[in-house]
Amino acid sequence: MAERPLTSTFDPAGPRSLEAYVRGGGYAAARRALAEMTPAAVAGEVKAAELRGRGGAGFPAGVKWSFIPRTDPGPFYLCVNADEGEPGTFKDRHILAHDPHLLLEGIILCAYAVGVHTAYIYIRGEYEEPARRLEKAIAEAAGAGVLGASVLGSGFSLDVIVHRGAGAYICGEETALLESLEGFRGKPRLKPPFPAAVGLFGKPTVINNVETLAHLPAVIRNGASWFLGLGKPKDGGTRLVSVSGSVVRPGVYELPIGTPLRDVVFVHAGGLAPGRTLKAVIPGGMSSAVLGPGEIDVPMDSASLAAAGSMIGSAGVIVIDDAVSMKTVLDRISRFYAHESCGQCTPCRVGTSWIRRIVLRRGAGEGRAGDLDRIVRLAGAMKGRTLCPFGDAAAVPILALVTKFRAELEQ
Repeated sequence: MAERPLTSTFDPAGPRSLEAYVRGGGYAAARRALAEMTPAAVAGEVKAAELRGRGGAGFPAGVKWSFIPRTDPGPFYLCVNADEGEPGTFKDRHILAHDPHLLLEGIILCAYAVGVHTAYIYIRGEYEEPARRLEKAIAEAAGAGVLGASVLGSGFSLDVIVHRGAGAYICGEETALLESLEGFRGKPRLKPPFPAAVGLFGKPTVINNVETLAHLPAVIRNGASWFLGLGKPKDGGTRLVSVSGSVVRPGVYELPIGTPLRDVVFVHAGGLAPGRTLKAVIPGGMSSAVLGPGEIDVPMDSASLAAAGSMIGSAGVIVIDDAVSMKTVLDRISRFYAHESCGQCTPCRVGTSWIRRIVLRRGAGEGRAGDLDRIVRLAGAMKGRTLCPFGDAAAVPILALVTKFRAELEQ
């Protein structure tokens, strides 16, 4: 069986306590790093491991940390993106619900490597129970000296604060997240400057996703070469894949980078219900381009899915069978993005709302000739022309859906 550094110790009955986490070897990597390694050595190990961000963009974590300007006197901040608002994605919730101390150890390692003494966890507003479990774990850790004025007796100080969002998908975008943390409406900032230079409260800030940080203890414990060997060159480790939709066994699966998408659907998730046939797969959350049944013999990694015209994104695999109407899929996608647009820039605000109006008109039986062409033009006018990636997130799946399933949508 393939190694599962994240989930092999998860207890289905509930979150591991601090005592159980330590008994299983927890915080040993952080203790070793603080006692035996320099911050630069920790950062170098993560960089060598080719750990790519697991939130969607896939940028190498170690490289991202290196952008913090050392000429700045600080303070530096770490913001943990636990917003997870991408439809079809629920892997970070899996970590928060089952092993919050794994995330906290990853936060310690990142904070030590970068020189951060205050970390914020921005958690999705709907994640009530995961937030409570996380806050309980932080209290446990602080009470045992794992967090606070002297982390694990090392003299390195670190405070971790949980901030609950208000349910806005746009706050998964890193600068909108920062705005929300500062008490403002969650609207993206113009970049540059980037958060590594001017981030939270105007200071250099690292922003990493929950799953990204949860991998750090295994990287430090076992070494970069081991971690890289679990995945592919330039893309190390395993990934948590959220599988939902028309499959027998929906859920979260920890799989090696490069696992074929067909295996995800038909081996790990058990395939489709008897009598059903595959119509489409969305491989990386709702914002990724849909793939037809003949396109899923592709490895689940960033480069391979990009070459196939889609992306791995948040690794939220949504399976669609022949019982599902693509008109329904288009309706759900258009409704979501029209509702979640922050409205700050015109292409996104106008484009998503007009696409939604056209879809609603067609759904009411009042469609007009050329409606699908209008949708394509509107989506094309959004793509690459908005202040943040939200415009692309809305345009890409709609363009792919209309292009590949035009005949069905025209009926």
